[in-house]
Amino acid sequence: MLQTIGAVFIGIIVFIFALVYLARAVRIVRPFEKAIVERLGKYQKTYEPGLHVIVPFLDKLTKVDMRENVVDVPAQEVITKDNVVVTVDAVVYYEATDPVKLNYNVKDFYLAATKLAQTNLRNVVGEMQLDESLTSREKINATLRQILDDATDKWGVRVVRVELQRIEPPVDITEAMHRQMKAERDRRALILESEGDRQAAINRAEGSKQSAILEAEGRATAIKQVAEAERFQKVAVANGEAEAIALVYGAIHAGQPTPDLLAVRYLDALPLIANGQATKVFLPYEISGVLGAIGGIAEAFASGVKPVSPTHPSAGGGAPGPMGSGGVTPPPPA
Repeated sequence: MLQTIGAVFIGIIVFIFALVYLARAVRIVRPFEKAIVERLGKYQKTYEPGLHVIVPFLDKLTKVDMRENVVDVPAQEVITKDNVVVTVDAVVYYEATDPVKLNYNVKDFYLAATKLAQTNLRNVVGEMQLDESLTSREKINATLRQILDDATDKWGVRVVRVELQRIEPPVDITEAMHRQMKAERDRRALILESEGDRQAAINRAEGSKQSAILEAEGRATAIKQVAEAERFQKVAVANGEAEAIALVYGAIHAGQPTPDLLAVRYLDALPLIANGQATKVFLPYEISGVLGAIGGIAEAFASGVKPVSPTHPSAGGGAPGPMGSGGVTPPPPA
């Protein structure tokens, strides 16, 4: 009986020992992890994700998270190159590349990365003017990432990116910047307004000039057309008069007027010649022939014969009255 109880007790102990052994020997490494195995305090190997068996009590397995992690850099005050104190904080994103270096080359990576980021952030921002630091976030991020990546390479870590969360100048500097920005915007508004007024004045002047040019061109065209019309009228009248004179001249020659008829026509024209302000009247040389004809007419009156002038188209369309149509009494016979 005692032997049976002893055998059962030993069996239970062996079973418990086997369970503990299996629990300590079988390890599962998850897909985002890698495991470092140490045997009696010495690095043995690195396990990839999966199921692994180690020697309990002799081997020690340490898992390392290979996912991207974040280091929140606390806010700190930094003096810029132009002696302005600004408050700066950042966020560092990193991922492990070598679990052995990360486990053996640095004791507390989070603390080391935080201090390293604070120091280099102070150096990078301290070399810039305030305005440059406020507008050069990308430059600060790239510079700080490069510095941290080079420094953490021996720790088996790659710095993926660095992001500045805020850069805050003092309240008085912020107010001065707001006033400066408002003044700059007011200046731009005045410049744009003046440019608009200048362009409007130029457009109005151009419009006035174009209007004056078009008006002058219109007047010139009208004057030209009126002159052309008057010239055409004068040419037409002159041509008509020339044709009329030619017809009259031809009719006179065709009718073969006698000296008596010419004398009568001269007598008809004498009142028109004498009707003026001149004190002297010059008669053409050919008047001698007319005077001879007048003498002949006088002799006819003296003899009692009534002279009759032949009808001519140019004499007003009818026979002239005695001694001409003008009603001028012939002079007495010599």
